[in-house]
Amino acid sequence: MSISLQKGQKVSLAKPGGGTLTRVRMGLGWDAVVKKGLFGKGKAQSIDLDASCLLFDAAGNLADSVWFRQLRSKDGSVQHTGDNLTGAGEGDDEVINVDLQRVPANVTQLVFTVNSFTGQDFSQIENAFCRLVDESTGQEIARYDLSGAGRHNAQIMAKVSRDGQGWTMTAIGATATGRTFQHLLPAVSAHL
Repeated sequence: MSISLQKGQKVSLAKPGGGTLTRVRMGLGWDAVVKKGLFGKGKAQSIDLDASCLLFDAAGNLADSVWFRQLRSKDGSVQHTGDNLTGAGEGDDEVINVDLQRVPANVTQLVFTVNSFTGQDFSQIENAFCRLVDESTGQEIARYDLSGAGRHNAQIMAKVSRDGQGWTMTAIGATATGRTFQHLLPAVSAHL
């Protein structure tokens, strides 16, 4: 059963009936708002949103990053499946797979961000979401709808944190400005 998260809400990633998740998939989906043209005909536009996963240690230092220019973490525990330049299609437009058992012990937080590489703001995007899926079963664990169309062109979506009992996911939903994850680092640090 999937949990629909609100901004700031946290969910444990322990499996129902005991045990913990070992492999998860963070999916990002979106559609471009159809612009009305002459005679009321809609024109599809291309919006290039990019999902990134930032790996932080306990001191809040960036240990590694996975994004469209580096599709795999140095240790191989996090892998991006590729860049979708338009948002076209159904379901997840970009996917980041995480093998939680292989995430290095010094990494305590994984922060997922989304930004518009081409600079369009979120007022031009609709039906945007991120979701966490148990890779072993294909079951959606949690979904966070990226609300708040606005003049921002980036958002800090969610973080997955390691604690003594396993992992938890927190929906962040903080708006930001930046065309790549590097521009978002000051805003991300406020949520570690």
